[in-house]
Amino acid sequence: MLKYIISFCLFITSLSNVAQEKEALDTISNKTAYGLRLGIDISKPIMGMIDSNSSGLEFVADYRITKNWYIAAEFGTQEEITVEDYTNSTSKGSFYKIGVNYNAYDNWLDMNNEIFVGFRYATSAFEQTLNSFTSNTGSDYFSGNPVTTPKITKGLTAHWTEFVLGIKVETFKNLFLGFSFSYKIMLSVDQPTNFKTLYVPGFNRVFETETGFGFNYTISYTIPFISK
Repeated sequence: MLKYIISFCLFITSLSNVAQEKEALDTISNKTAYGLRLGIDISKPIMGMIDSNSSGLEFVADYRITKNWYIAAEFGTQEEITVEDYTNSTSKGSFYKIGVNYNAYDNWLDMNNEIFVGFRYATSAFEQTLNSFTSNTGSDYFSGNPVTTPKITKGLTAHWTEFVLGIKVETFKNLFLGFSFSYKIMLSVDQPTNFKTLYVPGFNRVFETETGFGFNYTISYTIPFISK
């Protein structure tokens, strides 16, 4: 995972050099850059270092189409070990999200910050492994001995929607730090045989209400195509 982060940082640095050369040719002041913004969620690698049961990598992107509207997307991979009273299971796979953001913040002069609301349609393709379980019914209930033969179910999918609220602050020219919070509503999710999907990559923990929550902390850079 570290090599992906280092490669991404080097990629951003090279883009910054190209963008600075382009901006040097633009002598018109108080213009806002329109272009493709690429970034990474730094919270998932940090959580992976803190919690050995969790790991993942997420990239974010958006493209400004008007003064206040952006096409937005997130994609990545995630692996999570879920420990319950009688079960230990692992979910891992990839996820993709696509939608829009609306910037409700009215910037002054050449500021380029955002307070945004957004919507996403999301999907995940994943597998779930029942690592071990202890039966709580029948004759095995009193033995207390866990069954440790892994049971793997592949080809699972999930679909959901997200409502997003977040901020992005331009700390340096075209470089942004951001935070967002999302409320998720599951539309459909595949279930393994004789078990239940407890965690979906990109969705996080699946509660009984089939709703969930998420957040990210991002660092991103805009590749300016035009200024308006």
